[in-house]
Amino acid sequence: MPIKIITDSGSDLPLEYIEKFNISIVKLAVHFHNEKMDDNMDACEFYSKMKESKDLPTTASPSPMQFLEKFREVEAGTDILVISMSSNISSTYQAAMIAKEMYEEEGHTSRVEVVDSKTFSGGLSLLVALAAKWSQTSTCIHELKDRVLKQVKDVSAFFTLDTLENVIKGGRLSRLSGAVASVLHIKLLLKISEDGTVEVVEKNRGFQKALSSIMARLEDKQHDYEKGILAIVHSNCEKRALEFKERILEKHPFKEILFSNMGPIMGVYAGEGGIGVAF
Repeated sequence: MPIKIITDSGSDLPLEYIEKFNISIVKLAVHFHNEKMDDNMDACEFYSKMKESKDLPTTASPSPMQFLEKFREVEAGTDILVISMSSNISSTYQAAMIAKEMYEEEGHTSRVEVVDSKTFSGGLSLLVALAAKWSQTSTCIHELKDRVLKQVKDVSAFFTLDTLENVIKGGRLSRLSGAVASVLHIKLLLKISEDGTVEVVEKNRGFQKALSSIMARLEDKQHDYEKGILAIVHSNCEKRALEFKERILEKHPFKEILFSNMGPIMGVYAGEGGIGVAF
């Protein structure tokens, strides 16, 4: 039985994967002041607009109806697997679960399963890409869901930011800690924790040292370069990210790399110049 993959816009999934595997994306809203951002605004345009804005844009989780509408679009007889960003940073997972109940109450025969990825951006991108590949050969949705849940526990995601301004404004880091780090030119190595929140792992003097710390984390894990996938996301600093990609490939020749510009949902907090890696 065919399986449809649905995720949210916190995944930063590359367009080629969305098109290749016919993945549906439920969009979270982004507001500049009281103005809702056009869903079709590309990442580069978003960062430009954010730079001009005095206040940090705000984000809002999708409603259950947005998920329900996506479920209704799926061809009858096709089961649905939703993989959402971490429930500890967004209520997107809860919205998908409510939509699942609504869909079942409507009497649809297709099964819907929802997975809390406990991650976001590159980590979620990686999980969705793997799920899309596995869906081609999975015998049933429960087998696919179990496989994805096991992968959730295995995904590691690290990132470092060029500026802490947005993280502080967004309440993800205390103003005092951020101010001290900025004055000392400290770049934080951040990790998506097991419960799907952001934690500080290390403090580095300078951006290159922070990237070296990410490289060191790659060394801590065994990799299947033929079957494994690496995800690299950047917040509007493609040249820097491509250079880092080549640096990684010199030591870790992954056959497949997901490479994308961090979209508005994560970009609101990351600000420009950040790089993240998930494996």
